[in-house]
Amino acid sequence: MPQFLFQVAYTSDSWATQVRQHGNVLERIQPVIDGCKGGVIGCFYAFGDYDLILLADFPGDEEAAAFSLAVTAGGSIRTIRTTPLLSVEQGIAAMQRAEEVGRNYHPPVSSGTSQRS
Repeated sequence: MPQFLFQVAYTSDSWATQVRQHGNVLERIQPVIDGCKGGVIGCFYAFGDYDLILLADFPGDEEAAAFSLAVTAGGSIRTIRTTPLLSVEQGIAAMQRAEEVGRNYHPPVSSGTSQRS
């Protein structure tokens, strides 16, 4: 199943509630993940630009987007960043495919530069 990285930043109101109530984030999000036919691979609190990191799998992009939209619509998230992930094997297969199809690509650059677009 495709895997996704979600980087979440909470609102200050959300943090205030969590500090007071000590709720379990996995208990809050599990029903939404289940509803989107997904599964949690790992979940971590963080500090810096993002407050929570979630690794999850979903059947496809639509289910991952539905999860992201549903939790964002709840109002406790300031921002969420979703990154589709590839396994190393998938990455290598993509590189091999890029090599094959890249032979047919002629970038719009002058002959003196090596930039590709």
